[in-house]
Amino acid sequence: MAKNSGISIVNRKAYHDYHIEERVEAGIVLKGSEIKSIRAGKMSLQDAYAKPENGELWLFNSHIASYDAASYNTHQPTRPRKLLLHKKEVAMLTGRVKQRGLTLVPLKLYIKHGIAKIELGVGKGKKLYDKRETIMRRETDREIDRALKIKGRW
Repeated sequence: MAKNSGISIVNRKAYHDYHIEERVEAGIVLKGSEIKSIRAGKMSLQDAYAKPENGELWLFNSHIASYDAASYNTHQPTRPRKLLLHKKEVAMLTGRVKQRGLTLVPLKLYIKHGIAKIELGVGKGKKLYDKRETIMRRETDREIDRALKIKGRW
């Protein structure tokens, strides 16, 4: 089997804007020039989201830059892309998304055994005060770590 490549595109904004309750790995349907751009690291998941339509899951607003060496029939950078999951998984995720306030957020895209995979998270949007609390908690943890490092030197 082929090794996993070191390519991993992370959506950091998703962790800031959503409480992630569950994670699911899905395949993604790509064109040849798209996978080459992904392997070059030219993709953004920042404003992307997944949505069920007609019994299938689709990824919207993900930006894959055009591949320079592609021929005249290259891909559109923000076209909708189909996600590959089992029917039961699609039905389960569709049911979860229909609940109030839940959404499917792409967290990470990586290449596993030569195949592009995307990690989706079922998340609930954070309120402004939740975001502030997260930032405050992160800053206090950093201060504690700094204090412990300084104390450990003496």
